[in-house]
Amino acid sequence: MNRTLLIISIAVTGLLGSVPAFANEEVSTWTCNESKQFKTSGTTDLIRLSWESKTFDLKRENSLPGSLRYKNATSGHDLVVLGNKAMLFNIKLGTRLADFCQTAEMKTGKLPHLFANTEPFTQN
Repeated sequence: MNRTLLIISIAVTGLLGSVPAFANEEVSTWTCNESKQFKTSGTTDLIRLSWESKTFDLKRENSLPGSLRYKNATSGHDLVVLGNKAMLFNIKLGTRLADFCQTAEMKTGKLPHLFANTEPFTQN
């Protein structure tokens, strides 16, 4: 019995240790048309999206020039970030969930902190 508990605790610790740490990272709130809102945190390669009381991890994907794109193939969430706005889609459902989304930084003409030094937005 003790051996089984030890094996289970080691396995759980290993699983929890492999989860990306988002707790200490800055959270950005995005406000969108139609009073919609979502939050992001993470890195330029992996972001955590909080939408309608649910959380999804989105990985950076190749995108068109002048944009950044983050997807979660399982849930269908697809975040497209342009220099002055972002759009959130659910590609599984074929719907746009939120349009013309901006952070407080973007409303003042700056890039959101998460994307400020990221291609294609890197300033020369």
